[in-house]
Amino acid sequence: MIKKTLYFGNPAYLSLERRQLVIKLPGVEDERVNKIPVPIEDIALIILDHSRITISHKLIQKLQESNVAIVSCNDSHMPSSQMLPYSGHALMTERLKKQIEVSISLKRQLWKQTVECKIKNQAGVLEKYGKNYKRLKMLALRVESGDPHNVEGRAASYYWKELFGPEFKREREGDSPNMYLNYAYAIIRASVARGLVSSGMHPTLGLFHRNKYNVHCLADDIMEPYRPFVDDIVYDLYLQGRLESNELEKEIKVELLKVSNLDVIISKKQSPLQIAISRTTNSLYECYEYTRRRIVYPVF
Repeated sequence: MIKKTLYFGNPAYLSLERRQLVIKLPGVEDERVNKIPVPIEDIALIILDHSRITISHKLIQKLQESNVAIVSCNDSHMPSSQMLPYSGHALMTERLKKQIEVSISLKRQLWKQTVECKIKNQAGVLEKYGKNYKRLKMLALRVESGDPHNVEGRAASYYWKELFGPEFKREREGDSPNMYLNYAYAIIRASVARGLVSSGMHPTLGLFHRNKYNVHCLADDIMEPYRPFVDDIVYDLYLQGRLESNELEKEIKVELLKVSNLDVIISKKQSPLQIAISRTTNSLYECYEYTRRRIVYPVF
């Protein structure tokens, strides 16, 4: 079953009743239209994007028991924090031990696979829009174990200029469409972190990313091949002329949130992105326990 992403951008009171999330809106007294129930087992991700949202602790407990990721946005309406359960898998301790003990050589091989897939997916985006993609195809063939020559960075430099033009700079605080990319990437990051916890791993212990201030290093690693799916959505909106505002408008957020339920091709089969992420994180653990040699990633 495809689980839902719930976005709250207005004042609301969220509570728990009969194992369901109940939404109440201030100023509306008629419970027939104001008391909206949502089964918790149907939810994957909740985004809180208003300063006047109240959520009960009992609801938080049940959401965490069901491995629902809760994302909080700051005053700029950008995702700024995330809540995940300590344990999302019955064998969390055993799996975490294997994750800690994984060899450096295996990490390097898995990072090579990740970078290769990311670059190939970037090439797929360029090809879709009739841009020169062949250079990226060649660069993907040059990735070595651990990517010591930073082929990923060289590919990214070419990719962004080819996609948005030579003047575009991909920066966290850069001009549009950077903020739209950042917003949708944050949704993917939260979904990947949730998938890692569900598979019994900790999202902090990365393959390549190792910033001591980053608690989601592994999520940042594993999400890399998923980024081009966000780029595709953002570029399509860009071509429509809908990304000219310097603020994230609600109607654009709705479009960006659709990435959670996007259909992708993984293992030659069509699958919702949420399911694909679960397949990716499960395959990663199988690599950690040496029952699989490659991570399963979607192909653009």
